[in-house]
Amino acid sequence: MNIKDLEYFIITCQERSITKAAKRLYITPQGLSKTLRNLEFEFHTKLLNRNTSGITLTETGQYLFDHLPDLLDSYSNIYKSIQKIEQRQNREIDLLSAYGILRLVTPECLASFRKKYPEITLHYREYPDKQVERLLSAHEGNVAFTVGPCSLPAFKSSFLESFEIKLLVNKKHPLSKRSSVTIEDLKGQPLYIESSEFYIHHLILQRCKEHGFSPEIAFETSGFSLCHKMVKQNKGISVVVDFVFDDMGDDSMVLIPFSDGSYQWSAYMLTLTDTDISPDIILFQKHVLAWMSAIKKGKILR
Repeated sequence: MNIKDLEYFIITCQERSITKAAKRLYITPQGLSKTLRNLEFEFHTKLLNRNTSGITLTETGQYLFDHLPDLLDSYSNIYKSIQKIEQRQNREIDLLSAYGILRLVTPECLASFRKKYPEITLHYREYPDKQVERLLSAHEGNVAFTVGPCSLPAFKSSFLESFEIKLLVNKKHPLSKRSSVTIEDLKGQPLYIESSEFYIHHLILQRCKEHGFSPEIAFETSGFSLCHKMVKQNKGISVVVDFVFDDMGDDSMVLIPFSDGSYQWSAYMLTLTDTDISPDIILFQKHVLAWMSAIKKGKILR
């Protein structure tokens, strides 16, 4: 018996069907049935009643199902704490970064840190904004770059830099002649926007809601490249951070500021409040903040 067997049992109980649970787990029903029988053998009891309409729980099966979440949560916390100890002892920094922020910080920042501190191992992974926060909350990393502001009490945050969010339209679009727009100019326009896993999505939808309407979302995407493509083909509009637009260098589109409030995309560096920050992470934080300061002063080109 292992932890995965117990997780399989929980999912089977939730689905009330071995076939449905196997589909959810991407394994065969035969393989799942074998795992469940082995579990019953280990506990010396019958956990499930199997019938043509699915499964029901025996008294012992219900008891196990009721108590497993606490057990698995404890195991997960112990496992993650052990991994943190390993990272500290092995001098590992596990960086989680929201898409776009490494472009802002520049890859050279990480390369410089590795060169300066070769005894420290630096890993990094990129995800959508909200996923970064969920992963860090679950102790999947020990430092993160995300888009905020992020006011959750689980995080300590250090501000990196802010950029303005603007409306992106094709030069053939009627709005392209405007020097500024308001959120109400999005009414009735096919909007291509990043998904709800991104901060920018929530900001725009919240502003629309405050003005009494819902935008006509043509498509939600996990990356801005599709939004860029659709606007380039004049199939709709989008919103983008100005430094991303500058990198695109496409003269078929224009970027228009909003005049009805602050539309900011702000980058932050996060650590967890419930975890002691290792000396290596403190070195990394100081390095990043010094690097960002040098960029702002023009000493380093982005």
